[in-house]
Amino acid sequence: MLLDTLDYQTGDSPKSTIIILHGLGASATDFVPVARELDLRAIGAVRFVFPFAPVRPVTLNGGMSMPAWYDVLGVDLVRREDEASLRESAADLQRLIDREIARGVPASRIVLGGFSQGCAMTLLAGLRAPRRLAGLLGMSGYLPLAATTAAERSEANRDVPVFLGHGRADPVVPFARGTATRDALVELGHPVEWHDYPMQHSVSQEEIADVEAWLLKVLAV
Repeated sequence: MLLDTLDYQTGDSPKSTIIILHGLGASATDFVPVARELDLRAIGAVRFVFPFAPVRPVTLNGGMSMPAWYDVLGVDLVRREDEASLRESAADLQRLIDREIARGVPASRIVLGGFSQGCAMTLLAGLRAPRRLAGLLGMSGYLPLAATTAAERSEANRDVPVFLGHGRADPVVPFARGTATRDALVELGHPVEWHDYPMQHSVSQEEIADVEAWLLKVLAV
């Protein structure tokens, strides 16, 4: 089954799709206001797709059920990764990408992006996507299953452009995890555009402006 999504188009017959994944415990509606701020008229009509994460128990939060792309088993983001739910959601996202292709938008004009857990899923699924994507947009997240990335990433996306933004005072995903993700992707040969900001675990107007400029670049007609 496909994920439930909230779609928003800037015009008829969109030529590009931007898929934005929300964070833990959040909603697909969270980034609709951000999308409406972006001025992407130079690249034509765009379809924004905001998927809803499945509701699942989250171990770190006492087993409380909430929207989550994957379970968080503990505070250590590496040793306590739940690989099964990570891979399950990655497959769900690939089906969503395939749906956009079926709707007439080529993979090369699809950007996958997200915030926090959504950023982690963007990097996990995007680097392994079998068809070349336009770019991967990551905000305040990290690279999950990092030890398997080099072996599992697809040939098609070996040099896909990546945007990474992170708050220097982030108490949820430490800034060091963001810079480690940047360094790992650069070492693998990805063209990473890195930005850091004087903020915590959030999105700023400065970051939105940087995201807009990057999207205009990777989706240039």
